[in-house]
Formats: sequence, structure tokens, C-alpha cells
Amino acid sequence: MLIKTDVQQLPDGYLDRTPMFQYILLSICFPMWGIAASLNDILITQFKSIFTLSDFASAFVQSAFYGGYFLLAIPASRVIRRWSYKLSILIGLSCYIGGCMLFFPASHMATYSVFLVALFAIAVGLSFLETSCNTYSSMIGPKDKATLRLNISQTFYPIGSIFGILLGKYLIFTEGEALHKQMGALAGDEQRQFAEAMLQRTLQPYQFIILVLVVLLIVVAVTEFPRCKPLAADSNESKATIGETLRYLAGNGRFKAGIVAQFLYVGMQTAVWSFTIRLALQLDPALNERVASNYMIWAFIGFFVGKFIANILMTKFNENKVLIVYSILGVLALLYVINVHNMSAVWAAIFTSALFGPCWATIYARTLDTINAIPKPAARLSSCPLLVAR
Repeated sequence: MLIKTDVQQLPDGYLDRTPMFQYILLSICFPMWGIAASLNDILITQFKSIFTLSDFASAFVQSAFYGGYFLLAIPASRVIRRWSYKLSILIGLSCYIGGCMLFFPASHMATYSVFLVALFAIAVGLSFLETSCNTYSSMIGPKDKATLRLNISQTFYPIGSIFGILLGKYLIFTEGEALHKQMGALAGDEQRQFAEAMLQRTLQPYQFIILVLVVLLIVVAVTEFPRCKPLAADSNESKATIGETLRYLAGNGRFKAGIVAQFLYVGMQTAVWSFTIRLALQLDPALNERVASNYMIWAFIGFFVGKFIANILMTKFNENKVLIVYSILGVLALLYVINVHNMSAVWAAIFTSALFGPCWATIYARTLDTINAIPKPAARLSSCPLLVAR
């Protein structure tokens, strides 16, 4: 390896200190899946107009995306268990690149289903990335700072989300009237040619993403990463089978409660972010997609600020208390969004995004903390249902 590390691994798999270059490199992966996820919110709006879809049909963008998580989380954990976190990251980056490249034939075939296949392929890569990076980020240093490390890494996620929205705003969306109005003013071959031109615009963000991913893939490949796996000599935990681990997890009530909490949180987050642009367009018909996307930029800025503040609060207060306060305020904000039918509801949705800050990473880390009897095989496999919940 060209880039070495000299940290010492402890018997439980944690390290005596955090190797900063490896940790930073690991954290860079987080905004990369933030970019992909936020571009989905752009694509939902774009595809709805081009393919004349209902809100329900346009939501299949997210179904295809998270379907990849559902199917590949456990295989990803098997790669980590048998080989290494690094190999899982490399597989994830490779699949992510492959999924982005599928947008090129998809744009020429101009069918909604082919775009869904491309998004599914991207999600396959992200499933490997998230399964490895989330757990690895918490492991790559002293145990007492595991949750804080994960929250710091997760802070980079909204930066990627903001960048993804900016790519969509300037490279996919156009000036002028809303796209559905422009499409409605055309007919026949003229409408078809215009729709094809709009689909070609969806390629531009992914060209940039491919370039960044290739560089990241090369740097990860030449960097030495610590194993962060418990020493087999200290216990029989490395011999635990998948069946034994699943039975252990099924009997862990606190773990199951964490899965439910994560499922509810991710469903809420996906709904809010997928339809913030649509909400703005519905409440103010004078807006076009490019202007309405500004609200998503504010939402992700709020998410970043909320997460940053939560990280500071967690150094002074109990993590669970910070999560509970944020969650209560988030419920109140969502009730406002549901019951008020003017543009202030959009700003309430943005405020809700700020309150998402500590949720995913804290629920994830605290749920993994419930695992004691079969620590690390269970921890790696338990990240799968947490990511499926995503």
C-alpha cells in the first residue's frame, strides 16, 4: 500500500486512536451518497413532467433506489465479515460508478423503467458503501467516541445533498415556465423531441459524479485501512453463524425497537425531502422547478446546521435526550406542514429538515450499542436491517 497506518487495534476491534487520513477518506464517502439521494428529489420532479406521471408513479424513483438497499445490505455485510470493510467500500464505489454510467443508455432509450434500473444499480453500490462506512466510521478509533465519530462523518452527508441539489438546479432544471407547462404547450414530434432534450440534461450531473468516484476509488485502493475486527482469540464471536446471529438479534427487544424507530424516521425523511419541491410548486403556481429547488437547498443547509448543533450538544448532554428534544420539535413542525396550506408550510418543512440532524446516526449507533452477547459479527449483520430501514 502507498499510504500506510500505524494505529494499534484493541481486542474488541476498536483502535487506540483514530487514523485521521483514513477517517477523512471514509467520511468523504458520506457526501457521495448524499449527492445521489438528493438528485432523486430532482429526478422525481423532472420525470413526473416528462413521462406524465402521477405523484404515486414518480415515487417509484425512491422505491427503485431503496430496493437496492433492501436486497444488498446482507450480502454487503457478508463481504465485510469474510474479507474487509475496505473491499466492501471498493465494491460499493465500483457499483456506484456502473449505475451512473447506465444513465447514458437510459437517456437514449428514453423509458422510465430503464432509468429505474440505473437508479437501482446506484443503490446497490450505496448499500455496500453505507453498510461498511457507517459501522466502520464508528469503529475506526476509541470506543468511547464511536457515536461522535459517526455523527461527525454523517455531518458531511448534507454537504453532498446540497451539492446534489445545486447540480440538479443548474444542470437539469431550466429557466422559464415550469416543465409541465412547457410540455403542455407542445404536441406530437415537437413535444417528443423536447422531452428527449430534457432527458439528456439528466446525464450532466452524473458525468461529474463518475469523475469524482473514480478518483476516490483509486485513493481508497492504495490506502491501508485497519481491520477493526475483534481478535478471534478473545472469544468465539467470530465463529457465530448468520443463523445464530439472526436468532440473537430477533430476541433482542431493544434492537428491534431501534429498527422500528429507524424505519419510521427514514420513511418520514424520504417523504419530506421527496416532495418539498412538489409542495412549493403546488402552493405557488408561479414558481418553476429551478426556483422551487432553492427550498431544497435551504432544507439541506438546515439539515447541516441542525446536525452541527446536535454534535455540539452531544458533547455536553446525553445523546438520547438530544434526540428526544429534536424529535418532539420535528413532530410539531410536521403537524404544521400538514395543517397549513400556504408557503409557510414549505418553511416548516425546511425547519423539519434541520431537526433531522441527529436522528439517523444516533439511532443507528445507539441500536448497535444494544448488542453485547455476540458483539462484532452481530454488529456488522445488524447494520443490514438498519440500512434496509433506510
